[in-house]
Amino acid sequence: MLEKFHHRLKDGGRLLSYAYSLKGFEEGMEASLNEHMQLYGFLSSSNYCGFINTFKYEGEKVILDKYTIIEETTSKVIYNWLQYFNKDALTNELKETGFKIHAIYGDVAGSNYSENKTEFAVITDK
Repeated sequence: MLEKFHHRLKDGGRLLSYAYSLKGFEEGMEASLNEHMQLYGFLSSSNYCGFINTFKYEGEKVILDKYTIIEETTSKVIYNWLQYFNKDALTNELKETGFKIHAIYGDVAGSNYSENKTEFAVITDK
């Protein structure tokens, strides 16, 4: 995906990358939850019961939110995979694709970077 962004971006263009940090991964927990019209009905326009099962994959630094939506006549499953990075891992991936690091922030609004935050943002130049 980064190669496609790099290829399509004009010379001198910038890319804003947003990532979840390893602090966010540490705070994430495996869990199960069900509720009627989960996420305020976002997952379906029909009446439904939603189940979410959250799984942590320590080695890969990935969390999976598996949503199971049960409607009156059908059901569906949605997989939401979230990968977590440290600053060095993400900047190395960006550099390997040809990007130059312009700035690193604590979020997309430009706050100061801190390893204690659950997210961060990197601005790169082509």
